[in-house]
Amino acid sequence: MQAQTPVRIFRTAERMKKYKSASFFLKIGVFVLFLLVPFLFPSFKMIDLVIQIAIFSMLAASFDILLGYTGILSFGHGMFFGLGAYSIAFLIGKHGSPSYLNLFLGILLSMAIASILALIISFLSIRVKAIFFAMITLAIAELAIILFTKLSVLTGGEDGISVSMPGIFAVSFSLGDFLGLEITGRIISYYFILFSCLGLFIIMLRFIHSPLGRVLQAIRDNSQRAEALGYKTFIFQAISICFGCVMAGLVGCLYGIWVGYVNPESCLGVMTIMLNVLLMVIIGGIGTLYGGVVGAAFLKITQTFLPDLQHMAKDIFPGALLLHSVLERWLLLFGILFILIVIFFPRGVIGSVREYMARRKLSAL
Repeated sequence: MQAQTPVRIFRTAERMKKYKSASFFLKIGVFVLFLLVPFLFPSFKMIDLVIQIAIFSMLAASFDILLGYTGILSFGHGMFFGLGAYSIAFLIGKHGSPSYLNLFLGILLSMAIASILALIISFLSIRVKAIFFAMITLAIAELAIILFTKLSVLTGGEDGISVSMPGIFAVSFSLGDFLGLEITGRIISYYFILFSCLGLFIIMLRFIHSPLGRVLQAIRDNSQRAEALGYKTFIFQAISICFGCVMAGLVGCLYGIWVGYVNPESCLGVMTIMLNVLLMVIIGGIGTLYGGVVGAAFLKITQTFLPDLQHMAKDIFPGALLLHSVLERWLLLFGILFILIVIFFPRGVIGSVREYMARRKLSAL
């Protein structure tokens, strides 16, 4: 039997140390909490909030592969999310029937469309540098919104497409009670989407920690040096774009399954989708992948509960008219919270925490 090299021994020791760290148990705890949410908070509002956090965490992570790990800024990433949702809607809703086969074919269709379109965009636009590439992808995303709005015969236009899920995913399906919770089609969809998000996240983690992912990070840090070492940066960047866009398309499929309705504004909108995803990545930390979870949780929780503060203030402080007026403009409060996060966490929440832990480790040596 061949003896292990010192590098392999070191990597094995680091891997074992990772599984004993506090961050590992924190990740396990967060996932267990997601699993228990339907039992702890059975209201649909809470279940919908948590599963949308999971969905948009994966979308933010797929975008972070482009922005944080490859250094590519694309404003068209949300378009692939919308194409994934429409792939499900086409085959289960408007142009097909609710069946497991059509559901599976819709997922395959989203992967095919995302990979082909991503490759076309890569070969046409990737040689354009920095902000110019972002502007091209923004123009393509806006064109997609116009096409999906105008081609109403195919896409339903502004009215969108309603989706009825098949079999155990149908809203009317019920397996009875389990530990006081009725196992309906929505609950089954919740766990299907949750475990699907976990699978996608593991795939993305494996991608960035693979030799390919390390090459992408080298290209991000210094593309000229990477070229000097013999790497064809154009090919590697195209692979990164294709992979991130396919992940976004699959996340869009999960969104279509959960929401059961798609239209251009809710799935393809640059302001409604892309801006939110960009904020999630900035808040969580660019180039961290896990930051997408933190950013999505912050954004979705604030968007869900900040508008309710006005009603709470009217009940608790009925005479405080100035307070009512301030809380009515909840976007102002959101802006203040975002500014505070940028000030106190300049590298995002996860990025700043990692930097702080690295400084502590260095000072302890």
